[in-house]
Amino acid sequence: MTESAAALRPALTRLLPTLLLLLTVFGPISMDLYLPALPALTTDLGASTSVAQLTVTACLVGLAAGQLLAGPLSDRFGRRGILLIGIVAYIATSALCAATPTVETLILARFVQGLAGGVGIVIAQAAGRDVYSGGALIRFYGRLTVAGGLAAIIGPLLGGLLTSVTDWRGLFAFLAVLGGGILVIALIAFPETLPPDRRTHGGWAQTLRDYRTLVTDAPFLGAVLNQGFLYAALFAYLAGSTFVLQDIYGLTPLGYALAFGLNSAGFMVFGYVAGRLAERWSVRGTLIAGIVVAGVGAAGLLVAGLTPMPLWVVVVSLFALAVGVAITSPPATTLALVDYPQMAGTASSLLGMVRFGLGGIAAPLVGVAGAASILPLGLVTVVAVGLSAVAFLALARGRRPASNAEQATVAASVI
Repeated sequence: MTESAAALRPALTRLLPTLLLLLTVFGPISMDLYLPALPALTTDLGASTSVAQLTVTACLVGLAAGQLLAGPLSDRFGRRGILLIGIVAYIATSALCAATPTVETLILARFVQGLAGGVGIVIAQAAGRDVYSGGALIRFYGRLTVAGGLAAIIGPLLGGLLTSVTDWRGLFAFLAVLGGGILVIALIAFPETLPPDRRTHGGWAQTLRDYRTLVTDAPFLGAVLNQGFLYAALFAYLAGSTFVLQDIYGLTPLGYALAFGLNSAGFMVFGYVAGRLAERWSVRGTLIAGIVVAGVGAAGLLVAGLTPMPLWVVVVSLFALAVGVAITSPPATTLALVDYPQMAGTASSLLGMVRFGLGGIAAPLVGVAGAASILPLGLVTVVAVGLSAVAFLALARGRRPASNAEQATVAASVI
């Protein structure tokens, strides 16, 4: 164990790893929980399909912006205080979403809810970098991917079940209660993981210098853009699948939740496997494998948009797309963050901002043809996965000297 790791060891309590995984849940679940009720919300508020999907987009953009702010602030002031502020804000805005009278107000409230939800994501990634290194860091990012898949399973399933006893407003009230539970756990189990002597100084001028360092590092930029485009494909799937499976193929909200849960189970399992595979085989090789699998899924959706296909073809394509993104997440996150322990929050915020920002741009595009066509979803996902491959090939092939995490793998071959 290195001297710096030993200094941080007291912060690694028994409950902390579990809490870090929970912190990745309450932001993404803000999107997943109410997806089965999105068509009903559209009708209730008298909105068009594309306008209703802006409630997803607003949350995604908020998640991106929230991480961009919270990361540097946590590098400067510590993780704990920033996290607690974010959770309290999340509870308040979830309650506001439940009481909103118009779709325009809901879009604004969803943006603020996303801002607050992004804090948990960036703090989980940065705090993990504070307390883990080497192979343990890769495994931790694999577990974060599993937690994201678990949230995707629990969210739609709970949403589908809750819609049988409440409306979409009740779903947002549930999110407020969930946020309250996470606040209690954080107050008990989250110590400060970034000691004062390891925090950044110099205010926003230093933050801008850190951003310049990051965006001029080709491997970092390649990994981040790769994830941004892949998550654009994933969030297009999140925004479009509810209309495709319910409006085109006639699934009930509960049936949609079950189909979505199956795909999310694949996301969870393969995210875990990818973390182990990247550690034992190759960080970059695992990333390439994920891009290929996601490309197969996107191609299947495009074919289904061009010619009628049975339901199982669409479900399998969605499964492959989700699994491919899950496979890429642990190795790409490791490539992006492993060499920047001194500004893990800032690096994590850029990664999260690009992931959710590009996702927010892509999500409404799948609704441009209304709710009766799969073709926009197929086009958006194919283009996004293609751009993710270009980003990796153009920027991530040139590599700085091997990092400690890559040296810790059994075979960190460079492809």
